[in-house]
Amino acid sequence: MAKYGKSASKNVRSAMRRRKKGTLKSGSGATVKSRKQAIAIGLSEAREKGGKVPKRKSSGKRGRSAAKKR
Repeated sequence: MAKYGKSASKNVRSAMRRRKKGTLKSGSGATVKSRKQAIAIGLSEAREKGGKVPKRKSSGKRGRSAAKKR
């Protein structure tokens, strides 16, 4: 079974195009240059529209403190 729906891939594709054009903006209003950030924005837009996208992974303290101990 697929993790992502068709609308999610369309949104990501659209965000990538906007990034290449230089019109994609982040939440703070800065122009997005990172490929990963463009994908994240596309998935976020798909989530808002109700597309089939898995929940965000939480960036809790657990991951960071475990990395520090190593």
